[in-house]
Amino acid sequence: MRPQPLIAVADVEATSRWYQRLLGCQSGHGGPEYERLVSDDVLIMQIHRWDVDHDHGAVGNPDDRPYGNGVLLWFEIEDFDDAMARATELQAEIVLAHHRNPPDGRGGPNHREIWIKDPNGYVVVLASPDGEAGPPAE
Repeated sequence: MRPQPLIAVADVEATSRWYQRLLGCQSGHGGPEYERLVSDDVLIMQIHRWDVDHDHGAVGNPDDRPYGNGVLLWFEIEDFDDAMARATELQAEIVLAHHRNPPDGRGGPNHREIWIKDPNGYVVVLASPDGEAGPPAE
């Protein structure tokens, strides 16, 4: 099984460019109505315009805010430091600053995270690989 998250947005192409820059991924489809973002030819997320039904009906209501309330778009990335620099370059709003999870490194993923918002208001978590933060603090 492999997750394939889809978010609904007003501007698919601008959102695609933002995620491509942040995640270092590529367009696998392109266009103003729908996008597939891929990394090493693996689908990592989809972007769909709110008002296009593509024969399946609306994927959401753009008036219901905040978008993605209770859902986090979580990406484990190998180049965590570079991705943090890209998030700064994109002037992403920080929800939860760079931190270690868990803080003392005992149990849990023992990695680094930053929580930001994309231009549409969706919360995006960038996380280094599990165990990357090193041994627990003594």
